[in-house]
Amino acid sequence: MRLSPGVPFVAAVLTAAALTGPAPAAAVPAGDTSCAQHERLRVPGAAHLRSACLADLTTTGLAGTPYTDPADQAGLTAAGTRLPSGVPGIQLDGYFPDTSHFNATHGWRHDAQFVIRLPERWNGGLVVTGAPGTRKQYATDKAISDQVLARGYAYAATDKGNSGTDFYRDGDRPGDAVAEWNTRTTELTRAARRVVAQRYGHAPRRTYITGISNGGYLTRWQLENHPELYDGGVDWEGALWTTDGPNLLTSLPATVARMQGTARDEDLYAAGFARGSEFLWPYHEKAYWGLTQKIYRAEFDPGYDPACPGASAGGTVEQILAPCASDATYDYASRPDAVHRAVSRVALTGRIGRPLITLHGDMDALLPKAADSDVYARMVDASGRGRLHRYYGIEGGTHVDGLYDTYPDRLRPILPCHRSAFDALTAWVERGTPPPADRTVGRPANGDVVNSCALDGPGAARR
Repeated sequence: MRLSPGVPFVAAVLTAAALTGPAPAAAVPAGDTSCAQHERLRVPGAAHLRSACLADLTTTGLAGTPYTDPADQAGLTAAGTRLPSGVPGIQLDGYFPDTSHFNATHGWRHDAQFVIRLPERWNGGLVVTGAPGTRKQYATDKAISDQVLARGYAYAATDKGNSGTDFYRDGDRPGDAVAEWNTRTTELTRAARRVVAQRYGHAPRRTYITGISNGGYLTRWQLENHPELYDGGVDWEGALWTTDGPNLLTSLPATVARMQGTARDEDLYAAGFARGSEFLWPYHEKAYWGLTQKIYRAEFDPGYDPACPGASAGGTVEQILAPCASDATYDYASRPDAVHRAVSRVALTGRIGRPLITLHGDMDALLPKAADSDVYARMVDASGRGRLHRYYGIEGGTHVDGLYDTYPDRLRPILPCHRSAFDALTAWVERGTPPPADRTVGRPANGDVVNSCALDGPGAARR
């Protein structure tokens, strides 16, 4: 089922990606000793590990092999995105001990899966990320892994310890599943740093964290809670969780009410959704709003409507995407203290300890900028950490870049701005060159909008 020519979202939700067996291609040619004895590498704490010496660690070289999963990347990048290739090295796939079994990749049916990639030509750095949305460890291979590998960074990604639309079933108490995302990201970062030391003879000189959506949330949380592990991060429209709101449970109920015909456009504007983004709402009604509200409400407030979604978000596309009717009147502010305590377990504070660059599209129709990154930027400032933060609003940016292919006259991809932001971050950290001041990055009238983004170029304006 394709809900839009731009983003086959449901395929990403439903595809199990149970890839098995070694790849018949992508092996390093005979006689090449660039990753000799790769099988001796160990990932500290891993319960299972598989290593491979590959001729190309990018999605171009891994297409058709079990070392990536195009279905889990669906919709995250625009069709015209240029992707680097030709990066030989070592790939480690495995999992840490866990009791849940949502992730069927490789036929393992075991959560806490990870991928670590170690390029032959290493620049001394490591980039860590966690999966966006409810996706898995290969989700950002095109959006992040390809580019950083081509720059010489080692790369590590986690499935966050649970995935899929039933992720909220993991854990024993409300908030456990999301809390595990943070624990698994910390766990992988520590392990990956030690793997890098095994492979190259010393620990990474620089470790960066970045991510999209839920991966952006992980970036914020890690820099707040474990700044000792990182040198900086790039937050690409991270989800905002705060104890008393705003959060997803304060902005999304109005969208469900609109789906039920009981809310006006003005109610969505009041919840933070941008005027001018209305052309994106029909797609989000079909693909995101009802599903997202019900599964996160089930994670933090299962007592509100135990019958919906219950033991599963659904077994068919229609069932999964259908909203819970009760969520149209959900009022987070009036819910019991226990619900707010569950959210507080994963809440952000703005107290970052390392440099952070935040990007957020002004046409984001899932995590509206006004109720998310605008608020987070104020939290950072209020905590006295504003000198460590830069915030760029991306004019025409929306939550998934694949929608650009449907609306090229109204949207722009955020990925090229992410690449520019990552370069700005490394210059800030490694050379002391401050990034441009907070601003709105205008949508260019011409040029290669899919593959270029000047954070301080024409069309950029101070916020």
